[in-house]
Amino acid sequence: MLDKATLIAEALTRSGALKFGSFKLKSGITSPYYIDMSWLLSSPEDFETVVNVVAEEIKALSSSTHIDKLASIELKGALLLPSIAGKAKMPCVVVRKELKAYGLTGRLAGGEVKKGERLVFFDDLVTKGGSKLEGIEPIEQAGGKVEAILVVVDREQGGREYLEGLGYEVRSITTISDIIRALLSKAVISHERADEILGNLKR
Repeated sequence: MLDKATLIAEALTRSGALKFGSFKLKSGITSPYYIDMSWLLSSPEDFETVVNVVAEEIKALSSSTHIDKLASIELKGALLLPSIAGKAKMPCVVVRKELKAYGLTGRLAGGEVKKGERLVFFDDLVTKGGSKLEGIEPIEQAGGKVEAILVVVDREQGGREYLEGLGYEVRSITTISDIIRALLSKAVISHERADEILGNLKR
């Protein structure tokens, strides 16, 4: 059985979700790589791999901590969440980025968060951490408690530390360092590429 870092690394590479170049991120920083997990939608086998790994992590977490629901914010995390919730056999809700002004109004889709409910907030990545707070805020306003933030990949650029400093438990399936080392060990990327990415993390 392959370790989690290798499973995720191979799934992201095969699906085209992991790209190399020069990319400006939402946080404003420039990165030598980019992960777009929406590409998993065009690769069912790799989509299923990522979903299964995350679902197993949630099952393990729920065995030691009571969890009522899963949540994510549109778009990337929300593309994966329903399938993850199905595998984990847990209800889920999606937080809209903007308030819906018609029909069933509000920022929560798929259900409601009741006062006292305990949730795992899932997303694809963490970079600086600010976007997680955008998704968590409506949950806490409704009276829910975020027991943990779970991401597929920690980009290791301060987001975990920032969120932990605010009192949240942050878990990641893997880190970009582990992904790069896994790809390097299989000669999928060059030493030069690996050094560029790993060196970028130290800035």
